[in-house]
Amino acid sequence: MLKAAIFDMDGVLIDSEPMWQEAEILAFGRVGVRLTHEMCRETIGIRVDEVVRIRYEQFRWNHKSVQAVQDDILAELEKLILEKGEAMAGVNKTLDLFQECGIRLALASSTHLHLIQTVLKRLELSDRFEVVHSAEFEPYGKPHPGIYLTTLESLGIAHDEAIAFEDSLTGVLAAKAARIKTVAVPEAAAWNDTRFDIADLKLKSLTEFTREHMERLLPVPGS
Repeated sequence: MLKAAIFDMDGVLIDSEPMWQEAEILAFGRVGVRLTHEMCRETIGIRVDEVVRIRYEQFRWNHKSVQAVQDDILAELEKLILEKGEAMAGVNKTLDLFQECGIRLALASSTHLHLIQTVLKRLELSDRFEVVHSAEFEPYGKPHPGIYLTTLESLGIAHDEAIAFEDSLTGVLAAKAARIKTVAVPEAAAWNDTRFDIADLKLKSLTEFTREHMERLLPVPGS
């Protein structure tokens, strides 16, 4: 029986992936690393500290700490979110649908908690989620399932009582590793990536999600 829906944030609730790319290109550029947008897409869904470590192993800059580069990325991203952050199409409709069915809502994001709170405030969603969890507090980020296992524990439910929404392959892998029914909403450029076929449902947008999809994934109370 379905009891909760767990949402990733970046690329699911907010169209932030272009902003992440802009922030990364700016911050890494300051240490002489010229990232392309394609290189940024390689690390979608990965925790920012892990992204910086990956790039440091590749490029080995020596005049700024790894932590300082991470802080630069987060500062640039926060500015961009506050300037132009917008909800993805269908977000409020989908959240309303779950709440109308008595389904609890949770958020499980790789982003630092401070930025999660910034996004929720910007999108006026701060009161929507019963549980908000950041992989900042996990030993490992996605694709490790830890963030989902902790979120399930916080909700007090089992893996077969939840649905997860993810836009990245990294996130889908994390949710599936936690044995949660998973809806993939990949960006248009990744739609034909067959690796997303491991998801239980694939949609082009949350605007497509219906109660019929919900009931196809798990039985809904009152149905």
